[in-house]
Amino acid sequence: MKILWTIAATFFGLGYAPLAPGTVTSLAVLILYKLVLSGLPRALPAGIFVILLVVGTCASSAYAARVRKEDPGAVVIDEAAGQLLVFLTVPPAWLNLGLGFALFRFFDILKPFPISRAERLPGGWGIMADDLAAAAAAGIVLHLYLFLK
Repeated sequence: MKILWTIAATFFGLGYAPLAPGTVTSLAVLILYKLVLSGLPRALPAGIFVILLVVGTCASSAYAARVRKEDPGAVVIDEAAGQLLVFLTVPPAWLNLGLGFALFRFFDILKPFPISRAERLPGGWGIMADDLAAAAAAGIVLHLYLFLK
């Protein structure tokens, strides 16, 4: 089971990217979403998000406990779930996805208040929660832009 949790937590090894593994993972989700997931019935990508959320919470908790770190850099399933959440809320045009990608990375990296507070939750909950909060902030800004455009 340890190997499966590691594969999930590192999102199929993307967490081991030598530079910016969270950004690499978000970019991979962007490409996967645009080329595959956006063409599927809406319920399937939404279901994948739910699976990422549940598996991500368990896998990140198990991985963090094994390596004895609160939020190991190699755990990137949280970025995958957060980035997918942003994409689920907008039409899949390249501009929308690009802006969603940039806004999500901005909020995930800087973690302004109250996003930073979400990290205080224990174990996998905290690992996942800050990225979901960053996704919510990115979604709000993106939808405001689309509304005012």
